Amino acid sequence: MREYILVFLVAASVTYLLTVIAREVALRTGAVARVRDRDVHAEPIPYLGGLAMLGGLVAAYLVARELPFLSASGPFVFRDAGIVLIAGALICAVGVLDDLFELDALTKLGGQVLAAGFLIVFGIQFYFFPAADGVVFAVDPAQGALLTGFLVVATVNAVNFVDGLDGLAAGVVGLSALAFFTFCYQLTSINDASRATTAALLSIALAGACAGFLPHNFNPARLFMGDSGSMLIGLVLSASAVTLTGQFADGDISRGGSGGQASLLPTLLPLLLPAVSILVVPLLDLVLAVVRRTRAGRSPLAPDKQHLHHRLLEIGHSQRRAVFIMWLWAALIGFGTVLASLYTEPWVWLSIAGATVFTVLMTFALPVLHRPAILQHDEEPVV
Repeated sequence: MREYILVFLVAASVTYLLTVIAREVALRTGAVARVRDRDVHAEPIPYLGGLAMLGGLVAAYLVARELPFLSASGPFVFRDAGIVLIAGALICAVGVLDDLFELDALTKLGGQVLAAGFLIVFGIQFYFFPAADGVVFAVDPAQGALLTGFLVVATVNAVNFVDGLDGLAAGVVGLSALAFFTFCYQLTSINDASRATTAALLSIALAGACAGFLPHNFNPARLFMGDSGSMLIGLVLSASAVTLTGQFADGDISRGGSGGQASLLPTLLPLLLPAVSILVVPLLDLVLAVVRRTRAGRSPLAPDKQHLHHRLLEIGHSQRRAVFIMWLWAALIGFGTVLASLYTEPWVWLSIAGATVFTVLMTFALPVLHRPAILQHDEEPVV
């Protein structure tokens, strides 16, 4: 655990320091977020925060290779992590081009598919799903590739969609990565397996990169991650989930506590569902946006001002409070599902119930002292 903490701190520190350089590069190259009708910032903000986050991830990877415990792990751990980082660099480059030249949606989608294809070509994809009674369902390579590509592209766009308020995407993904690291570490502990996994390494490094970026990105933001950052962290998070499915090939997965040998659902838990559930907040926003725009006769990729964070601003929350509430929901879903998939004691369900009540109260019953300044100066929100 100490080495993972060090990896987290390295990713956070390097990202924090490189963010200053990324901001200067953005200002010199004109990669600046102009104020648009659907935006909530009132003045142009530099992009290219993704470059700093990529630097933090690479630094954490290089340091991890030199640590006594992690460096002694199986060769596939760093091989697979390196492939994910190369794919991340590829999709980050596409994001940089978009931050500079505003690429059209289809071009960006092509870059996302290319990065996902790179992962699949080098073996980062679904191969099987463990079920109850030790049975393993093998996945046809073509089906596994399609499922992997869909998950990666959907996650990348979900994170991109939720990146609408200062600190929102970095906080949601950081909490999701931390929850997923907890799942990876506890799963190996419960099954007495090696704690060194690609999924744990990538997720803790990603959580660190998000933590290092947040001080520069929280309201009022000095720098945006841009598409270079949102697509990068979306790819790394989804790819880390995919790599975990190859860790326990015999399907012999047990849960902690009194549950013993068990599988919560035949083919999804305990491996796949926790990885996907931590993405519920951005994925829900993505699905609602597609349905909303399609029903209105518009392109699913057409921007609007009706995302979940816009709704929170409409009901009276300030921008910071809206971000905090979205973080609460992300933490509740992520850590709640991880706990429920690993443990069966009553305290787990009591804790989840208490956290749910608290989050709901914060969302809908928190006294509104004044209307957020952002809505006083913007146009009336679209309903």
